[in-house]
Amino acid sequence: MVSGYSKIIIILANSIGGNYMDLKETILNLYLLKLEGGYWDFKRQWYDKDHKQDMLHDIICMANNIENRDAYIIIGIDEENDFFITGVEEDNNRRNTQNLVDFLKDKKFAGDMRPIICVETIEMDDKLIDVIKVCNSLNTPFYLKERFLQLNPNNIYARIQDTNTPVNRSADINIVELLWKKRFGLLLTPIEHFNYLLLDKSHWKVSPVQSKVVYYHELEPQYVIEYELTDPQFRTGYEYFFLNQCDNKPIWTVVRLIYFNTCLMELSGNILDGGRHFINTPLLDGISIKQSIKWDVSYRYWITNTLEYNVHLFFLEENNSEAMSSERSLMENVLVFEDENEHQLFNYYVETHWCNKDEYIDRDYRVYISEVIGYDLNIFEEQLSNIQILQNMLIEFGKK
Repeated sequence: MVSGYSKIIIILANSIGGNYMDLKETILNLYLLKLEGGYWDFKRQWYDKDHKQDMLHDIICMANNIENRDAYIIIGIDEENDFFITGVEEDNNRRNTQNLVDFLKDKKFAGDMRPIICVETIEMDDKLIDVIKVCNSLNTPFYLKERFLQLNPNNIYARIQDTNTPVNRSADINIVELLWKKRFGLLLTPIEHFNYLLLDKSHWKVSPVQSKVVYYHELEPQYVIEYELTDPQFRTGYEYFFLNQCDNKPIWTVVRLIYFNTCLMELSGNILDGGRHFINTPLLDGISIKQSIKWDVSYRYWITNTLEYNVHLFFLEENNSEAMSSERSLMENVLVFEDENEHQLFNYYVETHWCNKDEYIDRDYRVYISEVIGYDLNIFEEQLSNIQILQNMLIEFGKK
């Protein structure tokens, strides 16, 4: 059996993006290559006040890398001296994330779209290494609309293999074309592009079709979202998240994401509160407190920025007061995580803290459950109590 400590280390090591262990492993692997590449560069020391142009040029080039991933400017390693680790402890020109954000803020970027960056520090060979992480973005190409020192307006600077575009030139036309395709979502797979199109609801229109609701994208009508209104083959039955709706009758349906008549994904859906609100069903997970195969606690959840969550936001009618009232009732019973890493760590947190669950009970929380024929209301009451405990535990977990 995996120990508690080992389990949380495994979760952290497998987490996606941003945390210390993941970054350190990434940078260490790049260091061991003993070369520079298409999304990373080594610097012996920080840029001083006479090299602000170089710093901006490097950041823009990394933001416009063609590897379609986060990029790294790794400071404290001397690539010209067999990649000797110098460290940055004594570097008087060190900057933090806020310093660089402020530096970029007053630069005139086209469309006011600036690279998203952060500065993180890791330890290698008992020395500190600063890493400027330039986050992957769909807003490429990033370029200036006004000159900054010798950096020309409207020039597209990019990172190709281990080389930046010279300051007096623009990237080759094929590279510029690739970066614009990235902005318009033309490099994505159909299901990835679906996620991209969902972010802007203004271009989705309703098509008049009997027995179903069909949405199509007016600029790319090959992308369609549909759900059936009635079908005897649909699932029936109650779940706890129906029960605090004004009309708690369960109505199940199916949501389909379609591309050129091919169904890319099928999701379960629900018509809530007598038709006032429509959702794709939240995902299901559970926790085995007693180390058994069976879940002792189960819950419904979403993870932000995922396709399932963006489908939910797509169907949300913010200007419909009845729909929003139903949504608020729903979200009392659904957990929302920032990413899969938080999801997995929270499960472990619950597993190790459930013995203290009484500390998280909201004594003022009451839900009246009308009789549901054929169901044990005690089970529903326990599920509703558990989800409120989990909501409070998630708040506490976020603080820690």
